[in-house]
Amino acid sequence: MKKSCIHIYCGDGKGKSTAVMGLALRAAGSGKKVVLTQFLKDGRSSELIVLRELPQVTVLTCEKQFGFFWNMTEEQKREARAAYQELFDKAVRTAEEENAFLLVMDEFMAAYNHGMIDRETALDFLKGRPEGLEVALTGRDPAPELLELADYVSEIRKVKHPFDQGLNARKGIEM
Repeated sequence: MKKSCIHIYCGDGKGKSTAVMGLALRAAGSGKKVVLTQFLKDGRSSELIVLRELPQVTVLTCEKQFGFFWNMTEEQKREARAAYQELFDKAVRTAEEENAFLLVMDEFMAAYNHGMIDRETALDFLKGRPEGLEVALTGRDPAPELLELADYVSEIRKVKHPFDQGLNARKGIEM
């Protein structure tokens, strides 16, 4: 029997990041060490303020933001690949060094799908992760090989969202 699992929260609905933040909070509340990182986000989401205060949680974010992948120039894509690969490597290293119970990689799917992190390196890590390390990944459109590796897959489907009517992200709800 496995001692740790891979969790995927995917789909087009709101709540993927919220779900893993709740998982991180639950693990920290149980006295477990958590390493949390976010790809393609600016690191200013409100929940990170509280999570950074918890001694059991290490939050790692990218220093520079690059915007949406489809708006990047080729030079920005090269720079983003280097930055996100460095962030991935740091998250993995930190989880191993701190003997973490949970590693959360928010927006992992976008980084993986767009080649912002090396796929082979990511797969090798997931397959050979330290015994006892739970890994939670979020994002849209997980690749088949990730779905195959996962123990939990939860799809969050959008039925209706205020953004579709022009309401932007609101502090305390979406950020």
